Amino acid sequence: MSRVIHRRYVAFSDAHYAGNLVDGAYALKLFGDVGTNLSIELDGHEGLFAGYSSVEFLAPVRGGDVVEAEATLVAKGNRSRTVEFELRVLCRGRDDTGRAQVLQPPVIAVRARGTAVVPAGETT
Repeated sequence: MSRVIHRRYVAFSDAHYAGNLVDGAYALKLFGDVGTNLSIELDGHEGLFAGYSSVEFLAPVRGGDVVEAEATLVAKGNRSRTVEFELRVLCRGRDDTGRAQVLQPPVIAVRARGTAVVPAGETT
């Protein structure tokens, strides 16, 4: 099984809602990045994302968080790749003074499953 992980600090400028909440599209953008990385490692091509079969928003993501996006290959066809994604919050700000804490265990914020396709003639 192949997997790729990216970590990122969520800037306060990415928060758009009360309580410094970040919109769900933020997680999907990270899934696009980590999924593209996985496609390059698997096939030597960025691939094309066909769509999500499921997306679950389980917990909030906030400005000041440190998150980890993971893409895991779960099935490989001739050109299709089924990928599971998970976004975890690893660290969270404690208050507006800059103090933060490492979350043990990390909080699973978003889970998704989708399909990527490698164009014909591009698989390795």
